[in-house]
Amino acid sequence: MSVDWHAVLVAVLVALVALGLVPALGGIYQYLLVPVHGFRNHLGRAGPYLPRVAVVVPAWNEGAVLAASLERLMRLQYPPDRLRVFVVDDASTDDTPDVVRAKAAEHPGRIVLLRREQGGQGKAHTLNHGIAHLLTDDWMQALLIMDADVIYRPDALRRMTRHLADERVGAVTAYIREGSRTPGAVARFIGYEYVTAQACARRAQNVMGAVACLAGGAQLHTRANLEAIGGRIDTSTLAEDTFSTFLTQLDGRQVVFDGQAVVLAEEPDSVRALWKQRVRWARGNVQITHRFRRVWFRPARGHRLGGVDFGLVWFSVFALPFTLIAASVGLVGLFFVSPGTAGAVFGELWWFGIATYLFITVTTLLVDLDTARRSWLEGLLFPGVGALVLVVASAHPDFWLVTVPGVLGLAPTAAGTTAWTLLLYCWPVLSMALSRVVHDLEDVRGVGWLSKPLLYLVGYGPLLCAITLDAYVRQWRGAAQVWDKTEKTGKVAA
Repeated sequence: MSVDWHAVLVAVLVALVALGLVPALGGIYQYLLVPVHGFRNHLGRAGPYLPRVAVVVPAWNEGAVLAASLERLMRLQYPPDRLRVFVVDDASTDDTPDVVRAKAAEHPGRIVLLRREQGGQGKAHTLNHGIAHLLTDDWMQALLIMDADVIYRPDALRRMTRHLADERVGAVTAYIREGSRTPGAVARFIGYEYVTAQACARRAQNVMGAVACLAGGAQLHTRANLEAIGGRIDTSTLAEDTFSTFLTQLDGRQVVFDGQAVVLAEEPDSVRALWKQRVRWARGNVQITHRFRRVWFRPARGHRLGGVDFGLVWFSVFALPFTLIAASVGLVGLFFVSPGTAGAVFGELWWFGIATYLFITVTTLLVDLDTARRSWLEGLLFPGVGALVLVVASAHPDFWLVTVPGVLGLAPTAAGTTAWTLLLYCWPVLSMALSRVVHDLEDVRGVGWLSKPLLYLVGYGPLLCAITLDAYVRQWRGAAQVWDKTEKTGKVAA
């Protein structure tokens, strides 16, 4: 019996296109769980509990932001005698030590300066310096790890500690919200992204029973949990917060996200600063994926990290750039091998995309109305104007080829139709390539202003995919593992 190789090739190309659905399926699954969190959450096992909390703040050249952060910690709705703040100065060269000493003088016994004479090793090493100091006595009952620039809402810590009333809980994290007074375009995109990645995704993960990451600026550990995971923060990866999250759950303790505990943070407001930050994060996730490779899709009795649903969610994000590339390759291949099949698959794929886009966007905007008021446009344009043009093309194929040219008095040619179709099919890959142009254009004198309109055209989602691909390449090539600090200027609306 002869093999119809043409049919086989078509089937393979269709399968590549279908891979593009996997991230969307992971996203839809998470968002379907968001309303479930309303009645399936940890609040029923939480209760009034005010342990003695030691706060560790790693700081390197944070003089511009520390004073406000420390002052807000002193104003928390938490018993003063049960809260101590330890700022670990990583050999700063600015006025960081002076700022801490001044605040310590205002609040005797509540703020302590710990200084490393030799710094530059990264956040994890700085944290471990403080943790080692805290473990020398038995005062601390819980440890709060935070960043120097974040501002805790007055009730945030109390909302976090209530979950520790349940002895099964090892760690709690809060909702980090972008809190700049006047955020620019990039910061507004990040604000919307944080609603999707934290306020929505973490609620869904609470329901699944497996949380991906304790936010670096808001992670509360019980002393028992801290000692059980080794009494220190891992220094071998660029994702020390995720590493601690996994260790906690693998050891049988629960990690809880509390979306009502809000922490405001100043996030990057330039593509270059964002790129630097997210390359570090993405490389860290590669390291986590490899280090815990024996966990994925292996259900276990003591934890849910090996669950199929959590694995789907994790790899939907991890493999997103590759699935988009696969979808484009499949569509372009079908265009040359079986044009009719390409058109049919394209229409079905992007109708699915329309439904996914509307469901996720509307849900995200409703979950955090404060962020929605600031970032509604960025939410609508998160996938980019180009992707929305593509959606319209899938729903109404003649709109861009017949209707618009007709209005302009133009007649489409066969060559023009072919070029337009290939542009649509290649857009997921092309948008990631253009994201690099957005990055490189930003600081070019005279034309740098064009980077922001181009960002809205390309989309923030494709930009993140491009950054992730860059991180994967750097990790594969063994590039130097550097913990680059994101510059902060104290723009959080305290």
